[in-house]
Amino acid sequence: MTPSGATDPVDDATLALLVEVAGTPKPGNVDRRRDLDDLRFEAFLGGAVGARPGLELAAETDGGVAERPAVGAAFERAVEGMAARAGTNTQFGCLLLLVPLVRAAADPDRELSPAGVDAVCRSTTVDDAVAFYRVFEVVDVAVDDPPEGAADLDVRRGGAAEPALRERETTLRDVLALSADPVDAGPAGGSAASDRVPDRNAAEWVEGFPRTFRAAEWILTDEGPLADRAARAFLGLLAAEPDTLVASTRGAETAREASARAREILYPDGSDPSDPVGDVSAVDAEAVHGADLDAAESLAAAFVAEGINPGTTADLTCAALFVALRRGAEVAP
Repeated sequence: MTPSGATDPVDDATLALLVEVAGTPKPGNVDRRRDLDDLRFEAFLGGAVGARPGLELAAETDGGVAERPAVGAAFERAVEGMAARAGTNTQFGCLLLLVPLVRAAADPDRELSPAGVDAVCRSTTVDDAVAFYRVFEVVDVAVDDPPEGAADLDVRRGGAAEPALRERETTLRDVLALSADPVDAGPAGGSAASDRVPDRNAAEWVEGFPRTFRAAEWILTDEGPLADRAARAFLGLLAAEPDTLVASTRGAETAREASARAREILYPDGSDPSDPVGDVSAVDAEAVHGADLDAAESLAAAFVAEGINPGTTADLTCAALFVALRRGAEVAP
């Protein structure tokens, strides 16, 4: 294994984007063997290249904190570059996770750990939130309606939401916290709130990236080509929790059914000890390492035919790959 100090965090983030899309099968997602009707494999390669200048901004930690490029500005630049090179939204969610991870990895005053990246997220400002909102004028992103009482913070308003953000003094982490907790999504005690699938990427921002670091351990302790390990980690993440993008586009019930189908691959003998799992920490590493990728090929074909696209799970897989690469994972045989 190569120690993380010997590699550049921007290189590792770019490589994570590339290995994630190359990993196959990742049921319902673009990979090196399959395209979707509106997304092609090479677009993701272009997106990874285009995002690099924004990732470089995230890695700039020279000078004092006030002199460093802001997290929001780095994310905005990364998405703009991605969209310009790919011609569409290929890796918005990946970049939302990678930017704070890269900042934590590059910052000499922090470390790439749950506490380190949580500190980065907690340091975000209202200006970061404004930059985040402007990105929604650049790319189309599937999002749910805002929580009750927060219509003025609907991200689909783009830059028009700036006055509300400043009036409420809402930081980027505050914005993501609104999506991370389904209890806040509807009237207290209402069925709409209880049935809503939380935004897993937003939850990473407010919980210290538990899914990312758990899946990184699966990858690091697995064997074989890194892209295969990433594909197995994807199955583990999908088996653990319903995918946010599937819930947004197809409904919460379909998202939960998709996770149940992934669990059948991890536990083919029906020995799943916690049905539903509901938590990434409940998924056993040995089950992930033993996942049958041939069986996953059949699930991949079915998901594509049914229009089920667990894109948020792919985002988390990319983030986990970055952490694994920083901790010594390699693409070399």
